[in-house]
Amino acid sequence: MSHQKIDTYRRQLLLGTVAGLAWSQIAPATVANAASGEDAKQPVRGGTLVGLSLLAGEPQVLTAAFNQSGVNAYISSKIFDGLVRFGVDSVPQPELAESWSISDDGKTLQFNLRQGVKWHDGTPFTSADVAFTYQEVWLKLHPRGRSIFAAVSALETPDAHTLVFKLNSPSGVIFSALNSGELQILPRHLYEGTDIVRNPWNLKPVGTGPFRFKEWERGSRIVLERNPDYWDTGKPYLDQFVLRIIPDTTARYAAFDTDAVQYGVLSPLAFNDVERARKNPKLAVEFQGYDWLSSRVALEFNLRRKTLADVRVRRAVAHAIDLDAMARIAARGLATPGTSPVLSSLKRFYDGDVPKYPFDPKLAEQLLDEAGFPRDGEGRRFAITVDWLPFGGQYQRYAEFIVQSLKAVGITAQIRGQDLPQFLKRVYTDYDFDITITHLAGYGDPQLGAERLYWSKSITQGIPWSNASRYSSQEMDGIIESAHVAATEAIRVEAYKKLQVLAMTDLPSFTLLENRHFTIHSRKLHGLNLGSAGCYDSLKDAWLEA
Repeated sequence: MSHQKIDTYRRQLLLGTVAGLAWSQIAPATVANAASGEDAKQPVRGGTLVGLSLLAGEPQVLTAAFNQSGVNAYISSKIFDGLVRFGVDSVPQPELAESWSISDDGKTLQFNLRQGVKWHDGTPFTSADVAFTYQEVWLKLHPRGRSIFAAVSALETPDAHTLVFKLNSPSGVIFSALNSGELQILPRHLYEGTDIVRNPWNLKPVGTGPFRFKEWERGSRIVLERNPDYWDTGKPYLDQFVLRIIPDTTARYAAFDTDAVQYGVLSPLAFNDVERARKNPKLAVEFQGYDWLSSRVALEFNLRRKTLADVRVRRAVAHAIDLDAMARIAARGLATPGTSPVLSSLKRFYDGDVPKYPFDPKLAEQLLDEAGFPRDGEGRRFAITVDWLPFGGQYQRYAEFIVQSLKAVGITAQIRGQDLPQFLKRVYTDYDFDITITHLAGYGDPQLGAERLYWSKSITQGIPWSNASRYSSQEMDGIIESAHVAATEAIRVEAYKKLQVLAMTDLPSFTLLENRHFTIHSRKLHGLNLGSAGCYDSLKDAWLEA
């Protein structure tokens, strides 16, 4: 079956318009290999692949089931399988679910789980693990879980290897979230009856994936070893995957250049080192594998602050920032100016006809005057603090660019730096911030990536990347909830276009930049999945040339 036909069937299934057709009948999409022209080479068994930590640094826990930090997903996607994995164009491929089907009316999804799968401690994996994770983790702790499963009325487990989702209406979003990067499944026998967020198994995880946890030397490395009982017989090829924690940007490039590390994702080098890497004959720089992630840099306002509660102030801030210059100078051309909370790459959902805030310092000053914040005798209006996401020095540079932009219109802004746990606690638990410069992902669908910032039910204290601005609007809630029960995909798409218009009118947050992420790897490394979610590759097909 051609890719065009695959994509057509996929969309029809997601809309609930193809009756009773098993997804397993659709030919899997081809998984892109990092090394083009190398398909004829036979995989080599053994060896240790050394990966580089993200610029964000060390993970907080080793599962992304409830903590959706990118660094957590990067390492844990090797330990945990998803129900599906994504190939080219986000077409689902079997993983823990070996087949699936949809009812005539689109309101019943049945997943047939792979038999013989075991957790790393030898306990059989069953539908009870998925049901437990769905009820206790995805719905209660996951920042997007309520949205992903908004149309679900019940999850049934008729036997140990069958899952049945009962829906109130056809859902176009569930299949966009079932991979290991988004919805990891936790072992019920180790988590039931515990404080899930503080469970010690979060630091020494037991999964079903191709690699088992071995050790974690804080501040130095995380070591995973080959799972000899992996269900995909003969895989993985590698004996070990070692994640090295290297915070210094100069040392990071040197590690690649000397072959001390062979693999890094999510823009693992400082932007000024990318050109050096592209010219290095030992290294490959890939821009594939990020379509599903749909990554952006955003500015969020704390609407509980007196100065920022007035929408005119927020609009003034937007007009004060030259996004073209920010993309060109601060992002070194590895980003484009943002226009909407839905990225332009999501063509089906993107609406370019939204309120816009072109660079206009004079208009910004006028809006600030109208809002009752005139300049004082020293030319200052008010002071705020800018908290930047500690995902490497790049976000600090973004914050510095914003500070200079605001200074030009009379707003005194002070940068505040902290480590990632402090940042997450300050923003999502204590709500002790004015504005943040942060990273947000789209996950291929605005129901996953955009609405969590605007739905009042996403104000979930302590959950990272939820509605930190605490924006609450009955009109917005109505738009979002209408999308959840839309009878057709066309109606759902139209609802998310309305969301964009209202979001850019009320402006509790806005997109600064659309990122262009990259992967760097040694040319000795083969078998990488560079499909739509390749940045969270399990590495089960990866191998090192001798």
